[in-house]
Amino acid sequence: MDWLSRLFEMMPVRGRLDLLCAYGAPWRIDQGPGEPNEIPYHAVLAGSAMLDDPAEGRPLKLEPGDILLLPGNPRHVMHDGSGAAPLPARNRASLNFTISENLGSGERLDLLCGHFAIAPPHDRLLRSYLPPRLVVHAGVGAGDSDAAGQLAGLVALMRSESADDRLGGRAMLNALSSAMFALVLRLASLTDDAPRGLLALAGHPRLAPAVAALFKEPARAWSLPELGRLCGMSRATLARQFQEKLGRSAADLLTDIRMALAANELKRSSLSTGAVAEAVGYQSEAAFQRAFKSHMGITPAQWRKIEASPDRDAFARPAA
Repeated sequence: MDWLSRLFEMMPVRGRLDLLCAYGAPWRIDQGPGEPNEIPYHAVLAGSAMLDDPAEGRPLKLEPGDILLLPGNPRHVMHDGSGAAPLPARNRASLNFTISENLGSGERLDLLCGHFAIAPPHDRLLRSYLPPRLVVHAGVGAGDSDAAGQLAGLVALMRSESADDRLGGRAMLNALSSAMFALVLRLASLTDDAPRGLLALAGHPRLAPAVAALFKEPARAWSLPELGRLCGMSRATLARQFQEKLGRSAADLLTDIRMALAANELKRSSLSTGAVAEAVGYQSEAAFQRAFKSHMGITPAQWRKIEASPDRDAFARPAA
């Protein structure tokens, strides 16, 4: 199993389409922040949009085919760029989704807005390995990348599903949203300018073997020399590359993978804490207890008790 498939197996992600925005200029969208375990997304189908930089830098222009993820889950503002006062928008419910529209007569915008929900505690872990803002392009001019073509096809299917209220439309759109997340990360990891984090690390051809090894055998007591040999580089070079690309050490990544696996195992099995510790690579239960509490803020027993609640739904949004 490749590292990205392994990542999604460890950290389930559920996508949901929230809105289909159909606006004529002038318009403005003011959203966020969402729920703590959510990553908002926007997919531009037609028209263009300006995304304001929360740090008051230059706005980012989004074109048809651009897909924006905001792992930082910030409050964010998008607009048509005209500077004119936006016309009020109204929402109307269709059978399977909500349409937001206005009476603007300027350039048209078709935009899919949704979010990805990640089961805690994996939301914090995954967010820490992704950039605060991630944009990929899957439209005309995306090049010959198979991943870009696949993503463009998926977005086209979402557009088709959202054009008509067909039987099973909500289920289809949410399933396609989940698949979009995997394709966005795949495409981002293949670009030459992959953002710092796990995508830059895994997309580096010489470092990819180390990433794959850590995900494939997390219970193994990996050493830097062993990982360096897999990558054909010295221990010092490997350590430096991890810091430059990931911002963390190989040992940090290994510990995060182990804690994610342990959290899953404690939630779904009746194995003792000691057995779970051994399964994820700890010979000492006490060392595992310390590492788990450091990462999670609670003990393995407390985590297991919380997750065992029959009403627990990691993906549920609070009632309005």
